[in-house]
Amino acid sequence: MIVGVGIDVVDVERFLATLDRAPGLKERLFTPAERELPPSSLAARFAAKEAIAKALGAPGGMSWQDATVHRVVGGAPVVDLSGTVLAAAEARGVSSWHLSISHDAGIASAVAVAEGR
Repeated sequence: MIVGVGIDVVDVERFLATLDRAPGLKERLFTPAERELPPSSLAARFAAKEAIAKALGAPGGMSWQDATVHRVVGGAPVVDLSGTVLAAAEARGVSSWHLSISHDAGIASAVAVAEGR
């Protein structure tokens, strides 16, 4: 059963300009492993986290550090949840995620589908 669907689109240049203007933002938005990714991948990870939040109904109080998006060679990306994001997912009965991310022509996008039991 589908519990929620979220989508987000990010202008990569605008996103990177925002990161440059706010030096601590990168540390707030991304886990240490994610921070090492190329700029377009960072924008795509941000879009994925936004899509996940939207699929959960955009509850307040979630920490971006509590969601890590991993690339899987030859497969769909995988999200690891912990803390506040995991609690929000569990409260809504989410048992699995389907995630698609892309970045091309200066745009990063993501779609997240939360599936319940």
